[in-house]
Amino acid sequence: MKEITRYVLWQLIEATLFVTLALTGVVWLSQSLRFVDLIINRGLSFFTFVYLTFLLLPSFLAVLLPIALFCAVAYTYHRLYVDSEIVVLRSAGLSDMDLMKPALIMAAIMVAICYAMTLYLQPAGFREFKDRQFNIRADFSRILLQEGAFNNLGDGLTVYIRERLSNGEVRGILVHDNRDRAAPVTMMAERGVLLKSKGIPYLSLFNGNRQEMDRDRGKLSLLYFDRHNVNLSDLINVEGPRWRQPRERYLDELFRDPRDANEVAYLAELRAEGHNRLLSPLYSLVMTLIALTALLGGEFNRRGRAARMVFAGAFAAVFQGLALGLTYFIVKMPWLTPLPYANVILWTAAALYLLLYRSKPRRRLIDRRDPVKMDAV
Repeated sequence: MKEITRYVLWQLIEATLFVTLALTGVVWLSQSLRFVDLIINRGLSFFTFVYLTFLLLPSFLAVLLPIALFCAVAYTYHRLYVDSEIVVLRSAGLSDMDLMKPALIMAAIMVAICYAMTLYLQPAGFREFKDRQFNIRADFSRILLQEGAFNNLGDGLTVYIRERLSNGEVRGILVHDNRDRAAPVTMMAERGVLLKSKGIPYLSLFNGNRQEMDRDRGKLSLLYFDRHNVNLSDLINVEGPRWRQPRERYLDELFRDPRDANEVAYLAELRAEGHNRLLSPLYSLVMTLIALTALLGGEFNRRGRAARMVFAGAFAAVFQGLALGLTYFIVKMPWLTPLPYANVILWTAAALYLLLYRSKPRRRLIDRRDPVKMDAV
């Protein structure tokens, strides 16, 4: 029996790995598209691109692993059914619980992996991702100013540069500052550099001129300068602690008492994220039981169980939809918090009932209809 368990379990592991890699590749490609602009137009290195997408993998896997396990269980047991291996194993005396054992072991392993993802790896990875993203956006010299393009640094400030050097210096600069609608200013300079002084970012221009139109007199004033600073502090605030989003927080930070105004305002989102972290790993068990109910329940059918596979997929989609929908609703209505837990418990109980009920009534029916044969046995 141990050999049979290892045999089926190994097939489940292979199928789960294959489906996980396939789904992860699709999601990774779709999510990485938002970094293409940073690579092509913003000078982001390929190593940084790979590292950023790697940091998001725990968030993807926490959602994909239950789906991958469901597909693996459905595929593996359907193949065993089509090859009549399940019929042979039942004839050899294996019960439905023996047949379910490899899938339940795999589900337990997946639940443990998902808890490691949701409780530590996901918040740690997303926190590092947001910190890196925040620093990249604050890196003016590499991200904000691009060669041969009109760079919009904010509402009313546009900068054009002809050339950017490796040391951060820029050449051939044109700045149009329209933040003061009543007095727009245009500046041109031979060179410049983006700096920070006492936490205040600014663009320092050298050897240029400042042009301003006096609308009252209808004349253009022209001022030549050796150095002129353009203050950027009102465009991008790179100082001070950044408020952590719910997905960046660990479980204790999601359920602690509010410590600032933001935590009070987003208390429902924090609590909903915490409950989702506790529940989502259990989806692997529920999805496994749904697949087992479809493949092991009912009588033998030579035509296969394609229809049951379709129904299993539909029920799995309904369960996932309810789980996502209830997570959204408890943000709006926190008093509905018990419903996501009830959703998991009811689906688990229903699947176990159908699986365990399948064989017992049939045995009682055989006992009543053929008592002589049963006595002979």
